[in-house]
Amino acid sequence: MRYAPPGLCVNDFDLLRHADGTYTVLHLQGPWTAEFDHLRMETSYGRATSADLVHWEPQGTAFGNGLPGRFDQQAVWTMHAFPHGTGMAMLYTAVSGLTPDGWPLQSVGLAYSERTDGTGWRRHGAGPVAEADPRWYRTGERMGWRDPFVVRDDESDGWVMVVCAADVSLPVEVSGCVAWATSDDLEHWTVHPPLVSPGDVDELECPVLERLDDGSWLLLGSIGATRGFEAWTAPRLRGPWTRRGPLGPTGAYAPRVVAAPDGSRVVLHTTPRRVGLTDTGDRCRGMLAQPKSLVVSAGSAPCLEWWPGLETWLGEETYDAPLHAVGHVDVGGRIEVVLRAEDPGNDRAALAVACDGKDLRVTGPGGRVLAQTVLSSLPGALRILTVGEYVEVYADDAFVLTALCYSGRPVPWTAVTGNGASPVPVRPIRLPAPCRDDASAVWPGPTATTAAAAGLR
Repeated sequence: MRYAPPGLCVNDFDLLRHADGTYTVLHLQGPWTAEFDHLRMETSYGRATSADLVHWEPQGTAFGNGLPGRFDQQAVWTMHAFPHGTGMAMLYTAVSGLTPDGWPLQSVGLAYSERTDGTGWRRHGAGPVAEADPRWYRTGERMGWRDPFVVRDDESDGWVMVVCAADVSLPVEVSGCVAWATSDDLEHWTVHPPLVSPGDVDELECPVLERLDDGSWLLLGSIGATRGFEAWTAPRLRGPWTRRGPLGPTGAYAPRVVAAPDGSRVVLHTTPRRVGLTDTGDRCRGMLAQPKSLVVSAGSAPCLEWWPGLETWLGEETYDAPLHAVGHVDVGGRIEVVLRAEDPGNDRAALAVACDGKDLRVTGPGGRVLAQTVLSSLPGALRILTVGEYVEVYADDAFVLTALCYSGRPVPWTAVTGNGASPVPVRPIRLPAPCRDDASAVWPGPTATTAAAAGLR
């Protein structure tokens, strides 16, 4: 339901779907820390495998920094691996060092493997295969040339690569753009002017291209300032691209699209945690969240919806108070759903989801707003998911809000409306690896049972 290797956090990632229907994730990894130095702590790729995109098993490190003096000596960041011949190819972000003012110098490297499981990589040459062209992109301070994503060109037998870059024609604070380059052989690239340059984005990270069933294209890009991601569509790779707006709420980042076991398209993304696992801790790198269904309808903006594949991880309905649960409530007016209460003896809400017309929010202790959004229409129903500190809210099954809360103790869910309070049935979530720290337990403090078990009485 959530994945991070024990003791580490997950940042940007890539997904491989194998011929036998299983999956591999390659991901950036580093320790939990507030002072996160991505040049010294994010220097290798972790690897994990899954049969269903929910239960992930860590498989160790698959790739790391280059030798001293090489273009990738300082760090290796976001990658994209894909089938090539009987093996695989991988374009990846390389950092050679820093500018005088401390900005990472980025380029794109290439590696091959004779295997298909995400291991066995060998670098192509001692230098990068693609670098920012100063005619169109920043190449020094505040540069960007990272997060490559590669697809087959829809107008030739070659390849198209999109890259996170900085448009040199725009002020630096709004220069985030998607660069693109073409190649016949993956080893020699021609860089072109920006494919998408909105003019109001600081960083447009982790671009992803997906060919849709009608032959058109979907582009997903993460927005640095909002910590969410947006969608663009186009009839062909070269555009014109139409901005479709946010696809994921703030807190959902770095998406990837993959075919689920049932063949449907789903999106996986990262989600943050807080240092020290407290409400006052700084946000830090987090982990991989569970899939959402990608819905693309003609004439409508793409959206993410509840993925039915999660149903097998849910138990029977109960009115108990499981820590990890999914509940469904109808909305006929203003409603507040209380999920957790404060310490024993105090029933004030420590975590709740409230909906008042189109205004939807998640609140913590004292009613403090943890996350909020304004819906485009009045919702008919809410689906709420809690996994440890994580809260997700779906309005009419569309993913619209996510938040973090470490406070309170689980209580039976209660829906409070103008007509009074009523219990909400929930379905407990069966965690794939309950003994691993993929989702932290919100501990309410010692009770008679836990204290006795710990020898405190």
